[in-house]
Amino acid sequence: LKSYSIWSKMKALYPFVGGDATKHSYNLINTANFQLTFSGGWTHSSTGALPNGTNAYANTGFNLNSNGSLNNQHISYYSRTNSNGTEVEIGALSGSYQTVLEIRTSGTTYYVVNQVNPYATASDSDSRAFYVANRTASNIVNGWKNGSKVATSTSASTALVNLNVYIGAYNNVGSAALYTTKECAFASIGDGLTDTEAANFYTAVQAFQTTLSRNV
Repeated sequence: LKSYSIWSKMKALYPFVGGDATKHSYNLINTANFQLTFSGGWTHSSTGALPNGTNAYANTGFNLNSNGSLNNQHISYYSRTNSNGTEVEIGALSGSYQTVLEIRTSGTTYYVVNQVNPYATASDSDSRAFYVANRTASNIVNGWKNGSKVATSTSASTALVNLNVYIGAYNNVGSAALYTTKECAFASIGDGLTDTEAANFYTAVQAFQTTLSRNV
């Protein structure tokens, strides 16, 4: 990430290495900030953190309103599970505006960053991949899957959600909702990425997963 000049754009980065809840909780950018607090049923292992899909979520402590950027923001999630339920993997919603990655709900993935409808969407037949929802301007949102841009939207940014981002579900005005069953092997929150940076981000993350023999 440093060689690609992406590291400085990361504010919270969770590599899910170590095989237990404590080690999985740390933000690699700064272990003193945005440490995950796990709730509900999680299975922690060498391949990542697997939520049970019924009550499992992790609070990042990253408040988008305090720490995010309205027109310069990304969230990411590396999913090792293929499922097609109504699930949100990372994000927060307040009122009508939201920032979420909703991976493969009824065959569609939604990439949403600081906005209301319409969302950037893409048909999706397999949710085992690395996903990035990315905003780089007030009218530019794009969605990435495994280093390829698969969705775009010109939806205007509306407001920063004054809530903490959750992983394994989304923060719906203070309560977890739409719990996922997709195992997470990497997640991040940070600034928006150029097209080149987004492609390089996947290259770096996939190389990391391959080294750990858990790539999909």
